[in-house]
Amino acid sequence: MAIQQNRALLNLSYDRGTILAVWKKATVDSEYNPDEYRRDCCGAWIKFADYGNDKSDFGWEIDHVMPIAKGGTDDLSNLQPLHWLNNRGKGNDWPDWTCSYRAIT
Repeated sequence: MAIQQNRALLNLSYDRGTILAVWKKATVDSEYNPDEYRRDCCGAWIKFADYGNDKSDFGWEIDHVMPIAKGGTDDLSNLQPLHWLNNRGKGNDWPDWTCSYRAIT
């Protein structure tokens, strides 16, 4: 499966259950299958199958809302799905962070 391949390439430590739980935090758009497409908190489109894929226009990563470097934890309550461009743009700028990538429609 693509998720397993991407996890191996990026050496991510999240199991499938955590990936799915974080995915379910993304915003559902009633016009699209929520098992395939959702939006991150910035409104950027993400695709479940493109988890960890920074070559995809719909790639996404698991972000720590409060970065570990600023006292955040790996608890599910501190994790959110973010388009990879938003995650990279955020870095450790919490709480003074603004979205860097939004969907056009």
